Amino acid sequence: MTTTGLRRMAPRDPAEAHRAASPLELLFDLVFVVAVGFAATNLHEIEAEGHVSTAVVAYAFVFFAIWWAWINFTWFATSFDTDDWLYRVTTFVQMAGVLVLAAGVRPFMAEGDLTIAVVGYVVMRLALVAQWLRAAGSSPEYRRTALRYAFGIVVVQVLWVLAMAVPEAARPWVVPVLILLEVLVPPFAEQGSRTTPWHTRHIAERYSLFTLIVLGEGLVASASAVIDGIADADHLGPLLVLAAAGLVIVAGMWWIYFSREQHAHIRSLRTALVFGYGHYVVFAAAGALPAGIEVAVSADAGDADLSHGTVAATIAVPVALFVLAIWALALRPSLSGGRNALVLVLALGIAASVLVPEVSVVVTAVLVAAIVVVLEVADRR
Repeated sequence: MTTTGLRRMAPRDPAEAHRAASPLELLFDLVFVVAVGFAATNLHEIEAEGHVSTAVVAYAFVFFAIWWAWINFTWFATSFDTDDWLYRVTTFVQMAGVLVLAAGVRPFMAEGDLTIAVVGYVVMRLALVAQWLRAAGSSPEYRRTALRYAFGIVVVQVLWVLAMAVPEAARPWVVPVLILLEVLVPPFAEQGSRTTPWHTRHIAERYSLFTLIVLGEGLVASASAVIDGIADADHLGPLLVLAAAGLVIVAGMWWIYFSREQHAHIRSLRTALVFGYGHYVVFAAAGALPAGIEVAVSADAGDADLSHGTVAATIAVPVALFVLAIWALALRPSLSGGRNALVLVLALGIAASVLVPEVSVVVTAVLVAAIVVVLEVADRR
């Protein structure tokens, strides 16, 4: 440590024993609870107004911004976390960007106004650029990789700022292109050079913790259904069923996700990219579930202008996507051909339950529980 209190940003040992999430990383995750909660709340409100497709597309875009900022910090921290005062301050700047982004969720999702969301997003990304430049100066063996990250991130952030001046009619074409450029930065930076020294167990733990955050939002939504039911005795029965089914679904999703160790799936650059990018579906689907539960509560109270099938889809589709994503990322290699087929059939059954909307949430809960049983039986054998 220097006289200024700074440490050399040397790469962390990828085989370091007992590597766990730091208190700073846990605080960083809690800040994201705010952004995820705002995204889910606005998804529910816009869906309840009858604009389901618009809500889903806007949610997908805004959740990308949340997820991408989180994933980039996580992978950087697993390789270069020094935990000195400058590292902490730079991380706090990223947290400030998250809060600005959270403030811009409603304007973006409801009105298509990119301004606040982009400002928060760019603050987060440029703070990470400062970290990469510091790593480049401290770690000669990773300098080329770090400089590529810094260059790629800066270029795309400039394009995001320019995108705010693009006419609103053109944004549906511009935003996906910018998202594609964002996800191409890591392969560009890591390809043809020494890959950053990620800690596989640490990464797996970090993803697990974020999964707990988004699943926790589902528990809050189920609790809200019970509270609403108690306040409105006329709808008590259906809301209690919804709350009970929601609890079973969230518990089952947790069980499915944590039924297998996942660190073994991030051994190479290719598998790390598949694992990291594939979790977008996991996180976004889990984050959409509480919105679906709230939509069902609103529909039961007569406050949602939606068909029964659409209401059912706001719960069943995210759950099915969550199960299919985890199956592809972690479950498939550990199961026999027959059990893989059974899990797929059950997941597709969850999606198909929207055809019987009156009992869809109960069918979804039962099928999620059935998948848990399949995984537990496979473990015992």
